[in-house]
Amino acid sequence: MKTLLRFVFVFFMISLTTLLLTEGFGVKLMFENFWNHHGFFFLVAIAAFPRLTLLFSSVPFGGLFWWLGFFFAPRILVAVLATITYWNENPFLVVISWLVAMGGESSEKMVVINRGNALP
Repeated sequence: MKTLLRFVFVFFMISLTTLLLTEGFGVKLMFENFWNHHGFFFLVAIAAFPRLTLLFSSVPFGGLFWWLGFFFAPRILVAVLATITYWNENPFLVVISWLVAMGGESSEKMVVINRGNALP
């Protein structure tokens, strides 16, 4: 049941993000194919080390929201950028990016909280 709720939440986040970007901010979703620009190594690197990969790769950057996402929630930033750029051509990769974002951010925060509780 918990897994089903997580999937529903991820699909809700994808839908909400897409709706906000297209209708609220007027962003036009691109028709880019991930595999034309990046490879498997980039995919592993962006999942494992999102800040370093965002900083040293050819991913577009800049703006207040980009920097806030970079410092506070880099995996969610990656998922939002993937939704904007690759949703039409690679929806499966976008869904995986949201699963990694939700799982990675929550587990990262849980580790930080548990370490804080372990201190004397």
